[in-house]
Amino acid sequence: MTIEHPDPGPHAVARHLAEIVGEAHVASGLRISDDDTHDECLTVDPVRPLAVVRPATTTEVAAVVSHCDGHGITVTARGGGTGLSGACVGHHAGIVVAFDRMASVIEVDVADQMAVVQPGVTLARLDEILAPYGLFYPVQPGEASATVGGTVATNAGGMRAVRFGVTRNHVVGLELVLASGTVLRCGGRLAKISTGYDLTQLVIGSEGTLALVTEVTIRLQRRPTAQSTLLVPFGDLPTLAAAIAPLVASGVEPSMLEYVDLLSMAGITRAAGIELGVEPAVSERSSAYLLVGLQSRDPGQLDDDAAVVGTVLGHHGALEVYVLPPSAGAALVEARERAFFAAKAAGADDIVDVVVPRSAIPDLLARAADLAAGSGTLVTGCGHVGDGNVHLSVFQPDKSIRSRLLDQIFTYAVELGGAVSGEHGIGRAKQAAFAALADPAHVSLLRQIKQVFDPRGTLGPGVGPVAAPVSAPPRL
Repeated sequence: MTIEHPDPGPHAVARHLAEIVGEAHVASGLRISDDDTHDECLTVDPVRPLAVVRPATTTEVAAVVSHCDGHGITVTARGGGTGLSGACVGHHAGIVVAFDRMASVIEVDVADQMAVVQPGVTLARLDEILAPYGLFYPVQPGEASATVGGTVATNAGGMRAVRFGVTRNHVVGLELVLASGTVLRCGGRLAKISTGYDLTQLVIGSEGTLALVTEVTIRLQRRPTAQSTLLVPFGDLPTLAAAIAPLVASGVEPSMLEYVDLLSMAGITRAAGIELGVEPAVSERSSAYLLVGLQSRDPGQLDDDAAVVGTVLGHHGALEVYVLPPSAGAALVEARERAFFAAKAAGADDIVDVVVPRSAIPDLLARAADLAAGSGTLVTGCGHVGDGNVHLSVFQPDKSIRSRLLDQIFTYAVELGGAVSGEHGIGRAKQAAFAALADPAHVSLLRQIKQVFDPRGTLGPGVGPVAAPVSAPPRL
């Protein structure tokens, strides 16, 4: 139940928060940066909250949240603002807690291959710190300015998920601030645990609606010393998608399996200013590309794996298999990681991230193409074909037509055993789709969990699968 309180006004809110974190670390009104009013979601409007507060310690976070919970002020957590579902967009009658002052790597435990970090540390900074230890954090969702806290909030995956899994496979412990201001630790530096309910895993992916994460203990991997990127053109997407199962069955463990359709490949290479170097005779027959990443600590094993990949894919419809020079491979992978920005620059109206069982990708892509053609919509895409996560860029300015098309695609994905989001989260953007397709018993249980963690509805207003209705904020 949300308790209503008189609107305290931005100045009063800012004054109280300043007593906790210092006046320099609270912004209200026109002092709020435009960057703090939105994320990268194309369909969620920016919102200017009552205030943006930047705490430096867990104690300060707890005091801020406790004050807000007691005064009917909602709280939205914000990491790097790189999300694609509107989850870090605040509410006009609430505050945003930004974690960029809590951005330290507290400890690197080489013996146990773990690290303890604050939520605001970026993936780029974390990788820079881990490199001298010969370790790395495998969660790489495609934007190095994303924060560890943000990846926890959305259970982020990325291109390496096919081999290393997603965030929940690497987070072993959390420090949390509950809505009441209570500080709680769950999990820890343990390889496994079977003691009580796993609150760590429950909070991962909860998008800031159950608790605010103030410290993260992560499992690390040995850094590879040899890497290779293969570019594999196919005549069509169904053939490409059908080749994935035999490749996985071959025993090779790719670090990346990405599909890119013809239009998306043209967009990302043009934006990056790179040439694929594919012979014209092959290029003319290609309408889809597979990027295969391989990595190892043994260069000989890398060569053997590349040979197996070439043989398997050659037997399953590949037009050619190119082992790219290291610099060209790195450039193409970076271009693929920037695919969202290429689509955004081209005028995409929405980008979705449906996920289905890997074997169902050909069916999903075929149905999406038929539905798009029938609605007069251009749909292009690329995605993590190795784990069934399909990213579709939708070019359809008519909101009603686009909404109907996406409803049909989401419905078919769920019928195939999938879900409306593979890694971007529900946020504000996908609540209607989730609500329309979810099992009512599932939703009811989620609501009960939310009620236990956050009985006043303080955290994540309007965000997530069981968000309570909130009044529409004014557009900026």
